[in-house]
Amino acid sequence: MKLMIRRYRPSDKDTVLRLFSVCIREHIGPCFQNAMSSPLYISITLSLCLAGYLFSSLMVTVLLPAAWAGLIYYCCHVSFASYVSERLRTDMQDIVGHYLSRPDDCFWVAEAEVDGKVQVVGMVAVVCRQSGDEKYGELFRMIISQQCRRMGLGYRMTQVVIDFCKERGFTKVVLETTDTQMAAVALYKKLGFIHVLSHREAHTSFWVILLSRMTIVKMEKLL
Repeated sequence: MKLMIRRYRPSDKDTVLRLFSVCIREHIGPCFQNAMSSPLYISITLSLCLAGYLFSSLMVTVLLPAAWAGLIYYCCHVSFASYVSERLRTDMQDIVGHYLSRPDDCFWVAEAEVDGKVQVVGMVAVVCRQSGDEKYGELFRMIISQQCRRMGLGYRMTQVVIDFCKERGFTKVVLETTDTQMAAVALYKKLGFIHVLSHREAHTSFWVILLSRMTIVKMEKLL
């Protein structure tokens, strides 16, 4: 598949927003599976089954763990769906203003021919940050269409960001992802990023993040 990475154009907006929304929501399922397969949540589920069996009816034996699983799925769904809503309302609504109005920021899209038609199949952005005399780049919005994964596109797009930051004399590139995005974490490690911090400070309620067992991973690469 022939791929081309170029700067974002306003005509890309509808496709970019749709791709962003779809791909972020894809993480809901893996997040739920990761949470429910943890030893703690397996124990809670089995305990609820046993409690329902010992103290009530067969129906309650089924309903209690189902309600528990439903709560965890709700938390996983809210974690990502609310993130999409917030981003579509803020920076993604004005990509030119947020990512292309300063020379040290940029937003790229990847194009490929799919079913005989050229389509946007990926995106990535970088924003310049300053801490004292230090300038560094923060990588955002790394999204790759499902049909173009495992083809080296993520590697190429991340390298575009790294090269951009080197050209501008930045000291490092930083990013945040989630621990459930294991392929992304592996990719960044392959490119020389190291894990520097884990936290659960997010755009949604702390208890939602806590119950979804989602951890935000901060990584950086020195240039």
